[in-house]
Amino acid sequence: MAPGHGSPHALGAPAGGAATVARRVEVALGDRSYTVHIGPGLRHGLAGVVAALGAHRTVVVSARPPRWIPDPGVPALVVEARGGEAHKTVATVEALCRRFAQFGLTRSDVVVSCGGGTTTDVVGLAAALYHRGVPVVHLPTSLLAQVDASVGGKTAVNLPEGKNLVGAYWQPAAVLCDTEYLRTLPRQELVNGYGEIARCHFIGAGDLRALPLHEQIAASVQLKAGIVMRDERDAGVRHLLNYGHTLGHALERATDFEIRHGEAVAIGTVFAGRLAGLLGRIGERRVAEHHEVVAGYGLPTGLPAGVGASGLLALMRRDKKAVTGHLAFVLDGPDGAELVRDVPEAAVSDALAAMPRQPA
Repeated sequence: MAPGHGSPHALGAPAGGAATVARRVEVALGDRSYTVHIGPGLRHGLAGVVAALGAHRTVVVSARPPRWIPDPGVPALVVEARGGEAHKTVATVEALCRRFAQFGLTRSDVVVSCGGGTTTDVVGLAAALYHRGVPVVHLPTSLLAQVDASVGGKTAVNLPEGKNLVGAYWQPAAVLCDTEYLRTLPRQELVNGYGEIARCHFIGAGDLRALPLHEQIAASVQLKAGIVMRDERDAGVRHLLNYGHTLGHALERATDFEIRHGEAVAIGTVFAGRLAGLLGRIGERRVAEHHEVVAGYGLPTGLPAGVGASGLLALMRRDKKAVTGHLAFVLDGPDGAELVRDVPEAAVSDALAAMPRQPA
């Protein structure tokens, strides 16, 4: 079993009774395989996961109050996470790695993230880099993190020039999606998470809107796991997971992250439908379906006031799918979604101009 990876399946029983696991999704990647557990109370199984890894100590990086941090069952250093995109930086990763070193963490120990998507990204990257890789277990506490950020092994931080430009692939040892965390979220944070679920509608998950939330989470994770198992390192089909993200990431940067990631992806999903329509890849009904699905989750569907098309185009040219500045998007089509390179800038400008605007 490679350092930093594993596939522990036994979850320890929480105080007061056995854990109830609603769903399990296996991410089969050879010696980097792991299980994503989805259900209520799963945080209480952390000690069992840590024991299965054979770790003697752990650093828990948490964005949650102490009462929501589970006992890892071994000596632990708890470090407060610096949440939000403003702290999703190389400097934050360095600070975490220094705390690991000061605590005496070794490659035989484990790092635990307990927080939302930015916490998962930063802690995952720190774990990937420290001692060239130590095991990491994710306890995603936001809907966005449970359906997307905690699964798949992509870790990254931002630069002033763009989002997620510095990162590494580092698969977790396990992911515990405790749905009880979601009860503590404000409505806006839940809606933010729906952005990643909405885009799943157009990349193979089908219509999830009528399902209970935990089933929507499981379906989204299952879809992502299947894609990651086929393409762990973005050589091909994994580009599908970037549906709506090209404009979404540009919107985050253009608004200095005032627009949250899931909301930005939702707007990017509506835009992807309009762009695919302008290019003749899909018909009017399918274009309208993009707007209908996104709006049905209570997500924004229009561009924010004050954000110009020229600035968005410049940011989209820096997208990691772009080649030498040419524009590339994952777009719907007659055979489903696929990566489309060398999209004419004029078509992108027309699609941006056709997008509704949010009120100032």
